[in-house]
Amino acid sequence: MKKHILSICALAVLTLTAFSCKDKAKEAETKAAEEAAVAEVASDTYTVNTAESSIAWKGYKPTGSHDGTINISNGSFELTDGKIASGTFTIDMNSIVVLDIPAEDEGNGKLAGHLKNADFFDVEKYPNATFEITGVTETEGKTMLSGNLTLKEKTNNITIPVTINTANNGLTLTSETFTIDRSKWDVKYGSKSFFDNLGDKFINDDIELQVTVKATK
Repeated sequence: MKKHILSICALAVLTLTAFSCKDKAKEAETKAAEEAAVAEVASDTYTVNTAESSIAWKGYKPTGSHDGTINISNGSFELTDGKIASGTFTIDMNSIVVLDIPAEDEGNGKLAGHLKNADFFDVEKYPNATFEITGVTETEGKTMLSGNLTLKEKTNNITIPVTINTANNGLTLTSETFTIDRSKWDVKYGSKSFFDNLGDKFINDDIELQVTVKATK
């Protein structure tokens, strides 16, 4: 009977592990910053519609997770023959919002404030983050967008799978859900990459992101 119970427990652990691995978003390929893409021939300019563009985020710790959004404050794309040739957009780090805690709860403001202070993104010193396109390629049937992501004046190049649609003088760019390793941008609070002996008080380095950008010609 004891062996039977142990077998059931072991199976449950393996099942949970399998689901965790399956559900975890893939980390974006990350490397050193590259030269920004430049539209070399006549192109059309699309301006980002900030009211319809945002980034969804999710962070994890041993006891659970939190999620929310960040606004995109401006940006534009250059298209040549209907394809993105270059572009950039700015992320308003002061606009970090927490969605999993009711807005009226004290915990909502405390978490949002903590994310904005010097422990995490230090938005007073670094109010904006930026993404600057370095290339768009097709790989195994997927559109892969590469660009320099700058956070806290630290820049790395990331490559993420996206869907790009153009119609009626509009453009919609939607990424698959992906993760970045915050330690590569020197976001240190509660990170095992920087601190020892955190026990179960650590916060995962991976931040899950999903980008939606809409623009008009």
